[in-house]
Amino acid sequence: MNATELHQQSIIIDGLIIAKWNRELFEDMHKGGLSAANCTVSVWDDFQRTVDNIVEMNQLIEDNSDLVMKVHTTDDIRKAKEAGKTGILMGFQNAHAFEDQLGYVQIFKDLGVGVVQMCYNTQNLIGTGCYERDGGLSGFGREIVAEMNRVGIMCDLSHVGSKTSEEVILASSKPVCYSHCLPSGLKEHPRNKSDEELKFIAEHGGFVGVTMFTPFLKKGPDATIDDYVEAIAYIVDIVGEDQVGIGTDFTQGQDKAFFDYLTHDKGYARELTQFGKIVNPEGIRTVGEFPNLTEALLRNGFSERLTQKIMGENWMRILKEVWGQ
Repeated sequence: MNATELHQQSIIIDGLIIAKWNRELFEDMHKGGLSAANCTVSVWDDFQRTVDNIVEMNQLIEDNSDLVMKVHTTDDIRKAKEAGKTGILMGFQNAHAFEDQLGYVQIFKDLGVGVVQMCYNTQNLIGTGCYERDGGLSGFGREIVAEMNRVGIMCDLSHVGSKTSEEVILASSKPVCYSHCLPSGLKEHPRNKSDEELKFIAEHGGFVGVTMFTPFLKKGPDATIDDYVEAIAYIVDIVGEDQVGIGTDFTQGQDKAFFDYLTHDKGYARELTQFGKIVNPEGIRTVGEFPNLTEALLRNGFSERLTQKIMGENWMRILKEVWGQ
């Protein structure tokens, strides 16, 4: 089977996209053959603002129902694939939207939120992000993890500090993930995960989505799709072929103001990091070029079966385990 056929027949899941949501992007998702994507609707937003963001996303999905549909279950993802649409799974990159209310976890689950990152770079009521001194998981954080387990929302640890991540992994009764990360074994960076951290999450049934965000890749803005595949292969060697998937971190269509918002604490306070030039790896600059990744995996020696698992089947299995359906 050639790469094009394999891509068309496979479930394709992106574990993290934080692009500019509009019809143009949905058309590119369709072009790229995405079956589903974890779409960020909250970072520094509180409860009210996050609900407003979800209202906006619901309207966008309604207005573009020929291209996308909302998904709550893995069966919904299969239905999206069969209908030739992209399933929109809503996710947070910060649990700030829960505020100090355990009951909000169920509310957001009911609204279609399936993955929530515990912290975004800095401290919140739950724990600590990867850009400051890590105090670990709070008592309230333990309650939030238990409630997320109960309702079926996946705990994401991509931007979370090492100690907090370790304690979430141990506290959670369901598998947790790094939805979008890269190995520090290829490039040292506060956002990248050490071999030990990757092994630890895998040994406890967790999952690793591999990002292609070039500031975290070895060759930076000069990276190509083959450098991205190198990072995927590196992580597969550590965690095995069943616990790895894709989590691009596509920021397609976003402007400088958006990156200023992301790189400052609370979206406006102290500067936490600088990215420099933001450009995706050559060969997969846009979501529409997703089929090139299937081709690149095959070209770099991945079997058809392993390629299908990495491109989406592994995500399907782990999401079903967390969501219960």
